[in-house]
Amino acid sequence: MIKPVYSKGKLAAKTGNEVMAEAMRQIEPDVVAAYPITPATEIVQIFSQFVADGKVKTEFVAVESEHSAMSATLAASAAGARAMTGTSSQGLCLMWEMLNIAAGLRLPVVMAEVNRAISAPLNIHGDQSDAMGARDTGWIQIYSENSQEAYDNMIQAIRIAEKAKLPAMVTTDGFIISHCMEVVETYPDEDVKKFIGEYKPERYLLDTKKPYTMGSIELQDYYFEHRWQLAQAMRDAKKIAVDVAADFAKTFGRQYDLYEKYKLDDAEIAIVVIGSTAGTTKVVVDNLREKGIKAGLLKVRVFRPFPVEEIAKDLAKVKAIAVLDRADSCSGAFAPLYSDVASALFANGITSPKVVNYVYGLGGREIAPNHIAEVYDDLGKIAAGTQKASAEVNYINVRIK
Repeated sequence: MIKPVYSKGKLAAKTGNEVMAEAMRQIEPDVVAAYPITPATEIVQIFSQFVADGKVKTEFVAVESEHSAMSATLAASAAGARAMTGTSSQGLCLMWEMLNIAAGLRLPVVMAEVNRAISAPLNIHGDQSDAMGARDTGWIQIYSENSQEAYDNMIQAIRIAEKAKLPAMVTTDGFIISHCMEVVETYPDEDVKKFIGEYKPERYLLDTKKPYTMGSIELQDYYFEHRWQLAQAMRDAKKIAVDVAADFAKTFGRQYDLYEKYKLDDAEIAIVVIGSTAGTTKVVVDNLREKGIKAGLLKVRVFRPFPVEEIAKDLAKVKAIAVLDRADSCSGAFAPLYSDVASALFANGITSPKVVNYVYGLGGREIAPNHIAEVYDDLGKIAAGTQKASAEVNYINVRIK
């Protein structure tokens, strides 16, 4: 149950989609361009009603595809506007070309992205295959455990993106968060606007007093340096995200970081996970703690930039770790989150924990407390040396035979 922490906050029952649209209304971007796709349709649909009702001065552009949505959004950003959009699944895939261009041009577009399975087969339910597929496009990625985090993350993402000069996506798990109603604390419009501040781009195409070239061809002589700058900007974005979270906590009272530790400090076994499943895992951790089992959780919030050194440090003393992925990379090896966690540990010289990979919940398949409890049971045996850590991906609640 969400409790109010801000003196001027108001509690309301809202779905994840409703609260992301509410955050967009309070941000009041100059331009929103969008094309509908389940389960993200409601976000821009609700926002378009705000525009029609005169509650925002935003220019809303209804386009013919998600590719066009991102094209129009980044064009507006390049022209000097604060610009936003929203999408999901195949829509994100159709944006692929323009995702890379938005990042390469260092445009601080912010997108509400509702995680949904990728076709084929056709599936409209939630897993993280879409955003994980876009993890290396140069976009900051912020994941939400619940609707409150989705709301807070949207507000913070604007400042992070504009400071880093990088695009950012805020994600929720499709239908689990997007369409489920829960209590959320919202903040007054004027306080949100004060927190994000007025957008003053350093340079933009419509600034006739300071003309410059954008999107020019760069061959062997400059392309490499340009891409290095993009990678460095992502590395620098880590501190920006931390600083914005600290300011958010000071302003509104809610604490955020690159990731959340839940009973991790003395944990002997731990799960690393992203998104709504963290909430279920916390329940299991509490139950195990009552039985004297030192279980813990590390919930990744900011996946890009990936907090390599920080995560490695906090997992160093854990005996056995399970990384749960709601996406499968189809690499023939391991899934995306596991690959980053294992690499972080190895790169920092930490080889003592046993780290295993589980893929779960594809296409919206249920992940229940008993499934997570079974993972912790495996970890206990691995930590005790009575079970060998699997060198392959384990699949939870799937019919293999």
